[in-house]
Amino acid sequence: MRVTNAGAVLWLTAVVVGLGCVAGAAAQRAAVPLWANGAPGSEGKTAPEVVTADADGERSVTSVNNPSITPYLVRGPRGAGAAPVAAIIVAPGGGHYKLTVDDEGYDVAKYLSGHGVAAFVLKYRLAREPKSTYTVDGDEMNDMRRAIRTVRARAAEWGIDPARVGVMGFSAGGELAVKASLAYDDGNPNAADPYDRPGSKPDFEVLMYPGGLTPEIDAKVTKDMPPAFLLCGADDRPDISQGVPELFIAMKKAGVPAELHEYGGVGHGFGLRLSSRGGVSHWPDVLLEWMDGRGLLHGKA
Repeated sequence: MRVTNAGAVLWLTAVVVGLGCVAGAAAQRAAVPLWANGAPGSEGKTAPEVVTADADGERSVTSVNNPSITPYLVRGPRGAGAAPVAAIIVAPGGGHYKLTVDDEGYDVAKYLSGHGVAAFVLKYRLAREPKSTYTVDGDEMNDMRRAIRTVRARAAEWGIDPARVGVMGFSAGGELAVKASLAYDDGNPNAADPYDRPGSKPDFEVLMYPGGLTPEIDAKVTKDMPPAFLLCGADDRPDISQGVPELFIAMKKAGVPAELHEYGGVGHGFGLRLSSRGGVSHWPDVLLEWMDGRGLLHGKA
């Protein structure tokens, strides 16, 4: 476990410049619906998404009835013969009642795509929004698994290696990433819907202060869980500041390749912001180091 003091020296200029690409709200891109004819469980629900912004201009989305992914493909020339790249589904947090889509979504995806990883921001249905009929383990998890399958099904089109598709979740989105890494299937190669043919198991998982951790979750960990990168703040609420290290220990005992970073003096929901200071502002660089070490930053021929 790496514990970093939040008062550490600021990043080198080169790293700060690298983060500059995420300043402000990322430009909106076209979302790709996960089900062309509507999501199972959303029949008859036509209310549009609602986007609000806080005092800092960071946006949240509610009323998600048509779950989708927004692609951020690797920038630069990628003509015929280019090596396929790794991909990651980014699930924002928001307590299952909203999606914090900028600092835990679009900005993260833009940063990753600029460093050789195709990223897809997942807008999933919300189980704890007022009057919601959706569930975490039902509809939200169906959206996460469908996103993984969709990226694999369209891997050739998007220049992606279907054997290197991971999940990244923040807070409530981290709960979905954990559960997707514990419960999955091999898909149905004979399915009429081509998006149902690939398997739903992530090839790696990035858990950013994930919620929903319990001893029951830890007990489900086996050696078949994908390699994991875990990160949280030491001043987060106990189910996260203690729950994340406990999940890490369960992974290590089971033989899952895992790496944990817990930052001192840091609470919940820090996301990816240029205003971050101290050790926690290093987390994108630390994540890239981990991904590089696992062969996720360079295309495979």
